[in-house]
Amino acid sequence: MRLLAKNTLAGVLVAAALSISPPADARQDDLEQRPGPAPLFASHAPLKVTIEAPLTTLMTERPDEEYLDGSFSFIDDDDKEHKLDLKLRTRGNFRRQEKICGFTPIRLNFKKKQVADTLFDGQDKLKLVTHCRTSAPYFEQLLLREYLAYRFLQTLTDVSFSVRLLQITYVDTDGVDPVTRYGFVIEDDDAVAARVGMEAVKVDEIMHADLIPSQENLINVFQYFIGNTDFSLVKGEPGKGCCHNAELLSATGGPPYMPLPYDFDFSGLVNAPYAEVHPQFRLNSVRQRLYRGICANNDQLPGTIQKFLDNREVMYTTVAELDGLRPRSQGDVRKYLDSFFKIISRQSEIDDKLVDRCN
Repeated sequence: MRLLAKNTLAGVLVAAALSISPPADARQDDLEQRPGPAPLFASHAPLKVTIEAPLTTLMTERPDEEYLDGSFSFIDDDDKEHKLDLKLRTRGNFRRQEKICGFTPIRLNFKKKQVADTLFDGQDKLKLVTHCRTSAPYFEQLLLREYLAYRFLQTLTDVSFSVRLLQITYVDTDGVDPVTRYGFVIEDDDAVAARVGMEAVKVDEIMHADLIPSQENLINVFQYFIGNTDFSLVKGEPGKGCCHNAELLSATGGPPYMPLPYDFDFSGLVNAPYAEVHPQFRLNSVRQRLYRGICANNDQLPGTIQKFLDNREVMYTTVAELDGLRPRSQGDVRKYLDSFFKIISRQSEIDDKLVDRCN
């Protein structure tokens, strides 16, 4: 199988699409001007934090525009304690519904002056993925499995959201006893764009030809890898812009675009009890994989598959070393990964499950 070149430079991405090679000095200038990883996302070590706020009010009223006041405390790597002012509100669509999650995802809003020269330097508004249901410990395992999906994508491409695992003590100023649960924050899309030398763009709808083929194919195989069909790389939900559970990045403000996926809780890897398969796909469960790649990109498959094979051990190590993941969950994740790598290790299976199933 042939290896895909790692498309991380914006200039290289555009050149690939236009069959033009940028000068070597231009590539070097691009590298030197890019920001490095933000301090918060420079480590995968779990960070212990405390969020103090009227959480009962937050979860009862579920404001998606108005922020409530709170505080955010953490101890940095030098054992220095920081306490920051915090504004927080609920966020999301599906998981914001009370019937789905008793503890909804949260938007954290920091003061830029307070986070300067701290681990949260450069952070303003952050998406926090939470444990969904406090009364059901199993849901914390589902959160860790979704966190793994983000980590797996990071091993395959720089054009992906960085994440940081948090061990959060929630102190409810409305009087409920504190609880400690894992959560994780997600890098802002503008920060991802700056890190890879591109910009986040908003468009209504695009065609597959507007996407960089190698990256589109990588994302489609990745979604097959984690067993996710809840996405679209070319259009959004009715009345919304492109794309469904994916952002678009561009080096020029227009095509070609790089897809940037998120929200993996409906995947077979996570296997959340509330996850459902769209009827159009005629699958028995979210655990059943379906390849949604397009036939025009089949020539990209060998290089894409090689990326997965090259990063296989890194992924298994990430599973083994993840704090909080219980043996049963770890074993289930490994089996799910095993079934994918068994498929891509045999050409007959690749043909049957991927090549012949393209759109």
